[in-house]
Amino acid sequence: MTPELEQLVKDKVNTGRYHSVSEVMGEVLRLLDQRDAWVGLRQRVRERRLAELKAKIQEGIEASERGEVVDGEEVFAEIEEDIRRPEAQMQEAEAAK
Repeated sequence: MTPELEQLVKDKVNTGRYHSVSEVMGEVLRLLDQRDAWVGLRQRVRERRLAELKAKIQEGIEASERGEVVDGEEVFAEIEEDIRRPEAQMQEAEAAK
């Protein structure tokens, strides 16, 4: 252990929160283990999401190969209509008051 780390451990003991170097090191190892578990969990979630994304991309490729596609302009027009419809309804309701 470097002199700086040794001093850090001694400082932790000197605060009174820990009774010995062994107790500090035990806490360090517990925290390191928790961090490793968290990192592992994040990695598994990332891998699952990536697998799901790859599966969706493959579905899209297969649908496209079967000719099951929708024109992009058509999709955007539908989205714009979905956005405008509630706005128009709100304006109509305000005008009726």
